[in-house]
Amino acid sequence: MVPMPKSRPPSQVLDFTVLPLHRPALPSYPLKRTHYLYIRSNAPRIPTEDTPREIFVKNVPIDATETHFKALFADNLGGARIENVDFEDARVAKGIRAPAAQGKKRKRGADDEDAKPEEVGQLPKTWDREVHRSGSTAVIRCVDRPSAEMALREARKAVKTGREIVWGEGVEGKVPLLGKERYAAHHKLRYPDQAVLQSSVDRFMEAFSAQEEEKARLLASQRAEPDEDGFITVTRGGRTGPAREEETKGKEEEFKKREKNRVKDDFYRFQVREKKKEKAKDLVRGFEEDRRKVEEMRRRRGKVRPE
Repeated sequence: MVPMPKSRPPSQVLDFTVLPLHRPALPSYPLKRTHYLYIRSNAPRIPTEDTPREIFVKNVPIDATETHFKALFADNLGGARIENVDFEDARVAKGIRAPAAQGKKRKRGADDEDAKPEEVGQLPKTWDREVHRSGSTAVIRCVDRPSAEMALREARKAVKTGREIVWGEGVEGKVPLLGKERYAAHHKLRYPDQAVLQSSVDRFMEAFSAQEEEKARLLASQRAEPDEDGFITVTRGGRTGPAREEETKGKEEEFKKREKNRVKDDFYRFQVREKKKEKAKDLVRGFEEDRRKVEEMRRRRGKVRPE
């Protein structure tokens, strides 16, 4: 019997390059494994100016970090430099962005347009390393377009030549450990220092107050400044001040008393229908009475003689 030849995985699926990553044996699983990473240039529905230097990867290893991908690209894919990695299931920030301070001058520079308010008030992290779900995706942003094109070209060359690429090689000591060490760190991070926690809450409340003040200032300017056509925007809120507040409270109390004393007899639909029927009956009844009066006047006409 002739043994069947061992089937090789495809090197290309649609526009993805199938890059095999070899994983070394572990004490918990003493066997070598192969993980297949699907890689192509990013092609979102709505491209941005960063799209040409982005790489889309699918079937991300569950233990992947930005350090892993930087080591993979630097050592095995032509030394391409990575700016950052956006994982699909990345932790969503719970902070708040404080508005930019008014009246402060900034130096003009190339990144003035990209400058964004700092996000403050985030709660301390409780995990020192995230673990991704199986089959997740990520977008890798290189420093420039040539780096992204070189990485894709080197990935195709590595698949064609069958070069062995070991996943996680060169990251020893650079990322937090998994296993029991990860859970021990999680248990410790669940109880942050009280001063750190209080500082986070205080910064959040300061940023929130600044946002509310900025919102009130913008509304006030809209009420006071006419637009290009000479119209003033009507905004909700009107005047503010002690007199206005007292007047509003007085009107509110008066309305509550009036509503309390008034019996609502037209709240339901059937009540509205009944009121319409009663009104129609009154009109018919009035019409019949008027008609009888006219007939009575006609009968009496000519019978009454002047003396």
